[in-house]
Amino acid sequence: MAKVAFLGLGVMGYPMAGHLAANGHEVTVYNRTFAKAESWVEQHGGSAKRTPREAAAGAAFVMACVGNDDDLRSVCLGDHGAFAGMTAGTVFVDHTTVSPAVTRELFEVANDSQVSFVDAPVSGGQAGAENGQLVIMCGGDEGAYARAEPVMGCYAKLCKRLGESGSGQLCKAVNQICIAGLVQGLSEGLHFAEKAGLDGRAVVEVIGGGAAGSWQMVNRYETMLDGKFDHGFAVDWMRKDLAICLKTADETGAALPVTALVDQFYKEVQKIGGGRWDTSSLLERLRKLDG
Repeated sequence: MAKVAFLGLGVMGYPMAGHLAANGHEVTVYNRTFAKAESWVEQHGGSAKRTPREAAAGAAFVMACVGNDDDLRSVCLGDHGAFAGMTAGTVFVDHTTVSPAVTRELFEVANDSQVSFVDAPVSGGQAGAENGQLVIMCGGDEGAYARAEPVMGCYAKLCKRLGESGSGQLCKAVNQICIAGLVQGLSEGLHFAEKAGLDGRAVVEVIGGGAAGSWQMVNRYETMLDGKFDHGFAVDWMRKDLAICLKTADETGAALPVTALVDQFYKEVQKIGGGRWDTSSLLERLRKLDG
């Protein structure tokens, strides 16, 4: 069992850190709102620190799951950042979805201090985190990944290294590109069924086991039909991720016409007050277009 620090106790990080403690690791947590870190300790044991540096001190592994590029830099860098508290040989594992550029930047900074940096964004949402069933896509040095994989296994059903630093973030971009298109297609299909007078549940029962079936269909169609959009990844966060996808596509020359279009649809969802709705709320946009 290892001494592990976990930075960021949001809807994903809180249960992920809990799985580490449940598997016998010695866990120290940090959260920007210290009261939440204290609550975590009351529930799971371990200890809470007021800065990333204090949390990372003496840890063999430091895991982070924060909001965006700037949040990640803030917990890593500076006098109170985690890197300042880490010693040579420590492995930093970043579960945040951020740009490949900031990943490579922090990889180089860590490398200069003989600290390993593994980018390891996750898929599976809050339910996956709570149930320990996340899919984790990783980039970084093989040795660092091999050391971190058993620790990540506490909350993962699948963990795979895709290549060198940044590869995990690039794979997560692929994940979000695919989800965007799938959810728009599902929304249009359910909307078409409604307008045509069909029973949406009966339709999914028929087509869900065929070529049209998907995770999104199986797990979201009922709440979508009921107009309930508080069951998953928020639109605000999806737009943050799609911005990374589109920027990276510009840099690599990839064409993402559907992704760019769906990103604008999500912008419209934000304008009608749905920034905190889950990504399946694209159906609500279509309904509102009908007035």
